Amino acid sequence: MDTERAPENGDEAARLAADAAGLDQDSTEAFRPVRRPDTGEDSPRVAGMFRYALVVDAGPQTGLTYVLGEGETSAGRSAESDIFLEDVTVSRRHAVFAVDGEGLTVTDLGSTNGTYVNGRRHETAALAPGDEVMLGKFHLVVVVGDV
Repeated sequence: MDTERAPENGDEAARLAADAAGLDQDSTEAFRPVRRPDTGEDSPRVAGMFRYALVVDAGPQTGLTYVLGEGETSAGRSAESDIFLEDVTVSRRHAVFAVDGEGLTVTDLGSTNGTYVNGRRHETAALAPGDEVMLGKFHLVVVVGDV
């Protein structure tokens, strides 16, 4: 819906339009992920002294790399998230990545659109290098470092 807003009252106009349409401006939008075709490449690596990282392969912020340290790393639309994914298809508290002696896992936190690993929805999943994790419109590829 295209509407023109006056700069001095733009936020108020957007709020009124959302109220009239029955929308919550801060709610998560529904999104159905589509798995990208397999490229046939070997497990991706990124140079650095870490075990695992996530590279944004598609979606907003393509190319960014998030290094995952030992312990838990939160991902979501909330500014308090360790991995801040600013898009309405991502829930405020979407998922948690955990690195421990056993490896890397992802756990969905009851998100609206779910957490997908290699095209399948999971509550919790063990991850390996090359796996694609989808949080809303974000396609994150698991890569390994030099540790």
